[in-house]
Amino acid sequence: MGVTRKSTFSKIIMWCATIVFSLPLIVSCAGVDPRDVDVELEQSAPEIKVTSYTEALSRLGTMSTVFDTGVAKIQCNDITDKTGTAMTTGGEIQRNITEIMKSTLNSIGGNIVFIEYDPGFIQNQMVTGYSNFENKLIPDVVITGGITEFDRGLETRGEGLDVGAQANIKGIKTSLPSNEIGVNYGNSGKAGKARITLDFNMKDFNTLAGIAKMTTTNSMEVHKATQQRALGITIFGPTFGLKGSVKKVQGRHEAVRLLVQASMIQMIGKYLNMPYWRLLGDDALPDPVVMDSIATIYYSLTPEDRASVIQQWLYIYGYDVQITGVLDSQTESALLKFSPDYPVGSKDIPVELFTDIYINQPYDAAAAGRRMALDNLMYQEVEQAQSAPTYEEDVAVVDAGAAYVEPVAAAPAASASQAAPPAAEPEKKASPMNSGGFGRMLSDSDW
Repeated sequence: MGVTRKSTFSKIIMWCATIVFSLPLIVSCAGVDPRDVDVELEQSAPEIKVTSYTEALSRLGTMSTVFDTGVAKIQCNDITDKTGTAMTTGGEIQRNITEIMKSTLNSIGGNIVFIEYDPGFIQNQMVTGYSNFENKLIPDVVITGGITEFDRGLETRGEGLDVGAQANIKGIKTSLPSNEIGVNYGNSGKAGKARITLDFNMKDFNTLAGIAKMTTTNSMEVHKATQQRALGITIFGPTFGLKGSVKKVQGRHEAVRLLVQASMIQMIGKYLNMPYWRLLGDDALPDPVVMDSIATIYYSLTPEDRASVIQQWLYIYGYDVQITGVLDSQTESALLKFSPDYPVGSKDIPVELFTDIYINQPYDAAAAGRRMALDNLMYQEVEQAQSAPTYEEDVAVVDAGAAYVEPVAAAPAASASQAAPPAAEPEKKASPMNSGGFGRMLSDSDW
């Protein structure tokens, strides 16, 4: 009995000594020394921020050029978090998103001119004498709004899976603590979602009154989720295994930026009566505000005006037509190519065809070039009409078959102090389609 205990004790001492003397060798060979723990950080270079609406914003500017909306000067007020949760949640959403609004409006281009609201900057520039109010642009409209909803924890769901199996192996003579083997697997996760909502309104700069129906309210759900997995194996007592976890949160700040960009495409598109929904994907539906406005303008135009604007739009499409205000054979041929159902000889254009031609105009670089050529041609015609001689300045007297022109007495020359200012260059006007109401949403008084 004493010999057996002595032999067992000797084996334990031998095993302990082997482990102690082998540990440095194992650590040095396997590189698992806890003192050498380290982690590598992933390196990334600066990159341009591109969202799913970046291209749509640029194309909105091109669309404003092709649709000849006229220049729209837009200013935005401070856009902030109206819910108060930006501070209580530790900055989970932005407290002030005015800079996002600025970069969004300024990235559109085309006929959209962004005017910053910064009275402190202007005042400081005037004090230093660097600038004054000369040559400053006056806004047409002002956009106000903010983050109006941030509902956290709208829904939280959890799920998990635990599987385990053990077996007792008998008949094996071993000095290990147990003769059991087993395996355990666990998989658990949790997911939650929140909702962010932004409201924007548009006001007339001169009256500070809200423009009817120029408002947007857009929401976006943001998600977060965690997942954990564990695998454990037990062999005769000792247990070892693997474990991993991951947590992902959809960027709240990026969601706010997307909401701002989508809202500006929607609001500016409505204000300028453009089919902005074509920029938002094939599943986007036409805006009823824009569609109703187009129908209202259609019925306010005379048949000649309708023919004139239709000819302009057909020219943008690339058809060879002339702007005559008459549905001639050339125009009807182009209408038949666009719509085989066009009733030839009707001398008028149905409202459905009128709307279809307008909202489906191309808005690429080629269409923008045709619009520029068309505007230049019409601008030259206006200049020629303004420079044509008027016969109110001369009185023709016919005597003995000969024409004698009696000049009207000239007005007294003005003194140097009363000299008239130099004639300003004629302002370039939008095409006649804007005179019919196209180009921007009109108020009730404008109608």
